[in-house]
Amino acid sequence: MVHRIAGFGVLAVALVAGCHASGPRPSELGPKVGDEARDFELTDLAGEKVKLSALAEKGPVVLVVLRGNPGYQCPICTAQFAEFRRKAGAFAKAGAQVCFVYPGPADGLKEHAAAFVRGEDYPAHFRILLDPDYAFTTAYGLRWDASGETARPAAFVIDGTRKVAFAKVSTDHGGRASAAEVLAALPGK
Repeated sequence: MVHRIAGFGVLAVALVAGCHASGPRPSELGPKVGDEARDFELTDLAGEKVKLSALAEKGPVVLVVLRGNPGYQCPICTAQFAEFRRKAGAFAKAGAQVCFVYPGPADGLKEHAAAFVRGEDYPAHFRILLDPDYAFTTAYGLRWDASGETARPAAFVIDGTRKVAFAKVSTDHGGRASAAEVLAALPGK
């Protein structure tokens, strides 16, 4: 009987490890360091078109992909946004434009994104970009197409030639890039 229980424990560990290993690894998702970031054009909350190539000409771009609204405002996204906002002065000093991509179904997306930042002050070099119907997250290989999910949380630093200088993609809700990690990856740091 003891041998069967021990054998069952080994089998359970193998099954759990196998299930975990079958999901995507961060190295399989999104653009990698050294890649050229695919150009995109998204609309911000003010209705202004924002094109990556135009932003990159002005200096480094920090691109943070949020989960959007998977039926609720993600508390980890909220905390991450607050952390980056607290470091807004350091991002400005580095000459970085900081863009938060808010994905979701087109219907109601702008309202959900506006609710995400309602009551929050953020500087002009911070932008909330709308990703209707996951066009951007799909093109960047970050679409998390599972029940109750939207996009893989991710952060990138993109230089003036659109080369990816930093990339961190999470395969779960946590494990996100901190503001300090991103600031350390900015050119000239």
